Order: sequence, then C-alpha cells, then structure tokens
Amino acid sequence: MSQRLSSRDLIAIGEMARRTGLSVSAIRFYEEKGLIEPVRTSGNQRRFLRSDIRRLSFILIAQQLGLSLGEIEALFATLPHGRTPTAKDWRSISTGIRDVLDSRIAEMERTRDRLDGCIGCGCLSLEHCAIYNPDDKLAKKGPGPRQIIG
Repeated sequence: MSQRLSSRDLIAIGEMARRTGLSVSAIRFYEEKGLIEPVRTSGNQRRFLRSDIRRLSFILIAQQLGLSLGEIEALFATLPHGRTPTAKDWRSISTGIRDVLDSRIAEMERTRDRLDGCIGCGCLSLEHCAIYNPDDKLAKKGPGPRQIIG
C-alpha cells in the first residue's frame, strides 16, 4: 500500500463479512482471485480497506448482472491499487460495463423474440425445421441452439 493507513482505515475479515453479507470463505475466494487485497498485520491477520466493501458490493452486483469473474477482474484492473477508488474511477468502470450489458440485453431480447416462434412451430427440431433452418444451414455455424444464441 502506497499510503499510510490508520487502524480506522482497516477492518477485519469478520467485519467485512458482516458489512457485505458475504461469508468469510467467499471473501477469501475473492482474495484468492485477486479481486481484493488485504493488508497483513504484524500478527499476519487480514485487514481490508473500508473501500473494499464497495469492491465486494460491486462484485455481487456485477455477478447478479451476469458478468463472469474474468470480466469483473478485467474491470478491476483499471482501478487504482493502494488507494480508495474515486467516484471518477467508478464512473469509468460503469462506462465499460454498459457495453457488456447492452450486448446481453440485445441477446436476451433476440432470444425472447425468437424463442416463441422456434418452440411454437411444433417441430422442435432445428435440424429439420423448414421455417427457421431449411437444409440445416445452422449446423455450419456450430453446435447448440444457433438460431437463438446467434
């Protein structure tokens, strides 16, 4: 950590768990993934920056939105290390996440709009479907529900 920290700036892992609603093991998991970084006391106990509450909250929200840990890790790579992220830092991340969310929303709308027709046609087979997949053209695009997932 590049800045001098006081004991008021740091909280124990149990307090972090209480404040975020996460289990201690979940916090350790995010630590192992490099998404949060504790400070170690002279007794080798974990202490976290109070701002890590915000990081963990962001992780929970981002996962709820469907982002993978890899995507979250890439977003966090843009945050400063050794200091509390500012509102400007978080705005920068939110701008980056918008593109991901817009893409997912478009995919979900496409799925919603096509799913009724695909299942509703009655044949339930993209291999033989004369309406949505004549001559099995979708097989060339790979396995799975290509009409739905693009």
